[in-house]
Amino acid sequence: MSACPALFISAPASGQGKTTITAGLARHHARMGRRVRVFKTGPDFLDPMILARASGTAVQSLDLWMVGERACRALLAEAAGSADLILIEGVMGLFDGTPSSADLATTFNVPVVGVISAKAMAQTFGAIAFGLAHFRQGVPFHGVFANRVGSARHAQMLEDALPGGLRWMGHIASASDIELPDRHLGLHQAGEIADLDARIDRAADALAGTPLADLPASIDFGEASHEAMPRLLDGMQIAIARDAAFSFIYPANVTLLEKLGARVAYFSPLADEPVPAAADALWLPGGYPELHAQTLSRNTVSAAAIRAHARAGKTLIAECGGMLYLLDTLTDIGGTRTPMLGLLPGHATMQSRLASLGMQQINGKHGAMHGHTFHYSRMETTMTPLTTAVCAQSTAPGEAVFRTGSIVATYMHGYWPSNPAFTAALFHGEAF
Repeated sequence: MSACPALFISAPASGQGKTTITAGLARHHARMGRRVRVFKTGPDFLDPMILARASGTAVQSLDLWMVGERACRALLAEAAGSADLILIEGVMGLFDGTPSSADLATTFNVPVVGVISAKAMAQTFGAIAFGLAHFRQGVPFHGVFANRVGSARHAQMLEDALPGGLRWMGHIASASDIELPDRHLGLHQAGEIADLDARIDRAADALAGTPLADLPASIDFGEASHEAMPRLLDGMQIAIARDAAFSFIYPANVTLLEKLGARVAYFSPLADEPVPAAADALWLPGGYPELHAQTLSRNTVSAAAIRAHARAGKTLIAECGGMLYLLDTLTDIGGTRTPMLGLLPGHATMQSRLASLGMQQINGKHGAMHGHTFHYSRMETTMTPLTTAVCAQSTAPGEAVFRTGSIVATYMHGYWPSNPAFTAALFHGEAF
């Protein structure tokens, strides 16, 4: 059996400081010489970058729908076989979403700590803590931790407000040199925060003397599975754009490509690097092309190589920001319109309002591919959708999927391990 100490870090809502606390806790235990594996609940690319920096290991996603219970258990069991501590950061509030963080924690019996931002709050802290602990029976609630506390006296008021039976896990002060900066899609990318390690270290220092830093009880996650994967992409080289403009990449997606037999190579459009000449297929993942549009428009080497790849009839998969890069133009939030690659007809415009958010699936010849959508842009195009994704919790239509020549493009971010056969067919141009 694979047993390992584990803790689930959740909160009553987004913006409470879950990532800061999880990252600080991971760094604290890593500095103690422990091997720490961190997971992130739900679809997320930004928090895992921070958590990977804090722990020193790649951060995988856990979600009972997108990843699936069986695959989640396999990931946890594999981690438990080599780790001294597993930390799972929740998504949104503890009970938000279907499935929720509470569902995930309960399924695997991982004790939950509620991180509550106590700024401008006193006795109400106790009411929120009580609600988290008792809103639903069966959730393995472990205790509460106070974030953004103003003083020692404030901390004492918060602890005194807790009803009997609720465990106080400590507190951390409100500090601008610990908080993580954010923007429209979430936290800044790890590589964009110049003093990230110093911020994580300060969080680790502040947590070191709290009950939260105590090693939790071990959880049995069962036996790790070692199923062989059919090498459906054997011999294929897949080029992946990876830099600050194209960084929304699930580590599990890359691992799957390699297990299927593909050779993976990276290049940077921001650095004006060409697509590797031997590439049979190309993946342009999501990211922030809107923040780097001017640079991308000037980088002719990358542009020429991507256009040549597409015109040679080689597979090109583009997700969200990668799709925007293929359009005729992209207009940023300030109204500046910039030429893009012109491989897909249409233009996209960034807006201040969220355009789409939620779990979706795409159906193809090999069944369903799970994933999610999250973007602030709207696109106008003359393309007719090849198919349309379906929302996870309803039959409402989701994102359009477009195919032009060898290009397949959509706003939806696919979690490829949800259907390896679909993934292989996608790169062979035979998914639909």
